[in-house]
Amino acid sequence: MSILISERRSAVAEASLEAHVQAKALEVGFDEARIASAGDIAGLDAKLRTFLAQGHHGSMHWLEANADRRANPKVLWPQAESIVVVTANYGPAGDPMAGSQSKDSGVVSVYAGGEDYHDVLKKRLKTLARWFAAKTGEDVKVFVDTAPVMEKPIAERAGIGWQGKHTNLVSRRFGSWLFLGSMFTTARLRPDPPERDHCGSCRACLDVCPTNAFPAPYQLDARRCISYLTIEHKGPIDRSLRAAIGNRIYGCDDCLAVCPWNKYARVSQEARFKASPGTDQPPLAELAELDDAAFRTLYRKSPIKRTGRDRFVRNVLIAIGNSSDPDLVPAAKARLGDPSPLVRGMAVWALSRLLDIETFAALRDCHAPTETDEDVQAEWAAA
Repeated sequence: MSILISERRSAVAEASLEAHVQAKALEVGFDEARIASAGDIAGLDAKLRTFLAQGHHGSMHWLEANADRRANPKVLWPQAESIVVVTANYGPAGDPMAGSQSKDSGVVSVYAGGEDYHDVLKKRLKTLARWFAAKTGEDVKVFVDTAPVMEKPIAERAGIGWQGKHTNLVSRRFGSWLFLGSMFTTARLRPDPPERDHCGSCRACLDVCPTNAFPAPYQLDARRCISYLTIEHKGPIDRSLRAAIGNRIYGCDDCLAVCPWNKYARVSQEARFKASPGTDQPPLAELAELDDAAFRTLYRKSPIKRTGRDRFVRNVLIAIGNSSDPDLVPAAKARLGDPSPLVRGMAVWALSRLLDIETFAALRDCHAPTETDEDVQAEWAAA
């Protein structure tokens, strides 16, 4: 009898700790907190290995280098027993796809409109971790998208949501718009039940993709994904995909925005996630003029800064080339002498789309002989 009473008291104390950590997470500014065990996630290793073997990760070679740690949280930190998954809602006030038809401005993914979420979430997680360590004496580690942690499968295990057919997390409470963070701990906490898939027969996210980046439901080929191409990909973007990019200059929200579960989405109340000047449909002509110093100043608090000036202006020039707006010709012409061959090449492509054949041919006669970079020469030759 005494052993049974002791077990019951232990269970009450454990449940109390779980309730306390979840309440504390809300107190420091998160919208939800749920708990997952840190053990192996069934099937995750095989899915990751298949994804890598198919080359669907593109040039994101760090996924290969850390595959073992990504596939199993216990490999990343063997002492971990539990993972507290936290969320921050960044739901937009308007339609993220509303600006996609604009000729003179670019579209930036909703998540990048405000301050860098890494900084915002990491600060809150550290506050939560300090409190938890002081309360329990257990070890803790916090992660926000910068370590080999598979946030979405872990969030699914914790019951936050499920990975939809577009491979992104979907929540019945917040729709598509959630930032994720995690606190690993050596404490043994009772896990929450996992979420199940609620996609049903819907395939709206698959059908809307401008570049057909989904070879099958629940599979993503990053090499065709606009978010990958405009953010992670370092070189010239494949010519066959440029027109489909439209005026998306940093990321893409189409597959997120069309999800029917967004009927439950809520507009974020976090001021730091709101679009700031320079990110809410910014003028393409102004962005094309950015040098490195101006780019760093404009986006010093934004996740956009991570992609660097040259790749960003590359994206801007693709949007200019897709604009059909002759008023943007001067902005593209000015970049023919840019220090970056990546930018010069995209300027060539943009002008080939905006100018008539004769005018472009005359321009090529003036500029092509002076070019020595192979990629730029290739753009002139292909135009």
